[in-house]
Amino acid sequence: MIRNETVDNASRPRVLVVDDEKRIRDGCNMMLTEEGFFVVTAESGDLGLNMLTREHYDIVLLDLMMPGLSGLEVLEQIGASHPDTVIIVITGYATLEHAIEAMKKGAFDFIPKPFSPEELRVVIKKAMDHIRTLHDIATEKSRMRALVNHLPGGVMATDKEGTIALANPSFLRMIGYRGSDIIGKSISQIVANETFNKMVSQALTMPGNEFAELAEEFSHGSLSKDDEAVLGVQCIPFRDRLGRNLGTVTVLHDITTQKKMEQLKSDFVSMVAHEIQSPMNSVLMQIKLLLKGRMGDVNKEQTQLLERISEKIKGLSALASELLDLAKIEAGLVIQEKEKLEVAELLRDQVAFYDEKAQTKGITLKLDKLPDLSSILGNRYNIEEVLSNLISNAIRYTPEGGNIVVSAHMEEGYVCIQVSDTGFGIPQEEMGRIFDRFYRIKSEKTRFITGTGLGLSIVKSIVEAHNGVIQVESELDRGSTFSVYLPVMTY
Repeated sequence: MIRNETVDNASRPRVLVVDDEKRIRDGCNMMLTEEGFFVVTAESGDLGLNMLTREHYDIVLLDLMMPGLSGLEVLEQIGASHPDTVIIVITGYATLEHAIEAMKKGAFDFIPKPFSPEELRVVIKKAMDHIRTLHDIATEKSRMRALVNHLPGGVMATDKEGTIALANPSFLRMIGYRGSDIIGKSISQIVANETFNKMVSQALTMPGNEFAELAEEFSHGSLSKDDEAVLGVQCIPFRDRLGRNLGTVTVLHDITTQKKMEQLKSDFVSMVAHEIQSPMNSVLMQIKLLLKGRMGDVNKEQTQLLERISEKIKGLSALASELLDLAKIEAGLVIQEKEKLEVAELLRDQVAFYDEKAQTKGITLKLDKLPDLSSILGNRYNIEEVLSNLISNAIRYTPEGGNIVVSAHMEEGYVCIQVSDTGFGIPQEEMGRIFDRFYRIKSEKTRFITGTGLGLSIVKSIVEAHNGVIQVESELDRGSTFSVYLPVMTY
């Protein structure tokens, strides 16, 4: 046995040559040492296995035809005890069938005798590339495992049979599980909730041409052992590039505090609806009676005054309704179901819906020719509300004879939707405030335009809840362009 050692042996790739021919051992030793490897040789299978019990080797060059323990027997033992070691079989032409058999048993490659230094160099390079790839995969898996394990939300993944493949500590804590390792067990063995299990089953059996994010809320101890806990659950199928189901990913969020706050908001809004909207509706009814002359004749000036009062009251009623919408969006989007949406279809529907309103005002509303757009994962009602707000705003702030263009394109993993108008525009000093609640641009040209100042705030909340971004570019008296970026759907 020959050893070649230097001070930096620990950092050099380690190769063990197991061959009963001294000429082969010496030749491999000399060439690989010159290439920077740390090389050790053994003249028999028994000696090679003994050396592997003491130290790790990245690569083993293994002769198949040796006296004593055969190369195939050595191969099986190395594969069972040292799965990270790459084995390259050295074989004569007469034993080529054995080399093929060895590869079936886990050998990485083979090199036939006699071989040149260049042939050995090529196969060793392939082996090192393979080792680096395995190392990168192992590092990435370790990194992902650490990341998932430290997430505050619960994460569970299953394979296509519904068997648990991953579950982080937060998931186990949220469902109150304290038993043995759950990896390899079926969902029904760990979670007794039928609704939860049906969600996972539905995601597993979802057809390849469909993709939806299933969402549900669990409270009163139905999923957690804590009776007060409220858990928001989202489940999606996990697929390969061909759209085949490989399993599922389920995420749990503890939304107990959010639900309590939502209840407080709901109670407050209900109070507002009862204490403010009801009297306002009553006042509107009385104004209508006055306008119809039920309480006596009203002159032109009185009619105009009553109509202005009626419009102001309607504005207050709309404000209360939009506050309710905003509260629902901010508190409820956590568990709203999302589905695969085709942006082109949504844009065509919204443009067709607002076309008559634009024509009535003498405005041209146009949908640009759309390119092929990727699908997005979103809540249909919310995305429609975004488009509705942007288009109706453009109509409201564009004077007669103006143009509005709706378009969309792909941009670095996002679908970008744009609504451009030739309207009044936004002063640069006010650009930073247009998404603030209740903020409205007031100028000589816009002072007669009614609104609550909540529309763009609602749009921004919805877009951000879909992991998107909204931007605006504007020039005073030239018009504005609102751009909404929504991430494309990934399987």
